[in-house]
Amino acid sequence: MAGMSPLFRRKSSAAPQDRLVTLIRKPGCHLCDDAQLVVEKVCGELGATWEQKDISADQALHDQYWEQIPVVLVDGEQHTFWRVDEDRLRRALTE
Repeated sequence: MAGMSPLFRRKSSAAPQDRLVTLIRKPGCHLCDDAQLVVEKVCGELGATWEQKDISADQALHDQYWEQIPVVLVDGEQHTFWRVDEDRLRRALTE
């Protein structure tokens, strides 16, 4: 499977409880507060683990994401930025 095109690989079938959602945010960001509410709700319902990281405390995150915050990663891969759609995040964690 290592040589197979990514288009034909199946996605991970990990259960939501085995997934990690990361919210990258900064203090005083109202979009970040809105995103956190969605992440907390969806992860709470599905039992997924979530964490938050502050770009003002991590220069590498700041350099990579400062124009996009809030940013949501699922298992370390960027899922979305600016606005978090509850249904889309739920699908990402369950499909």
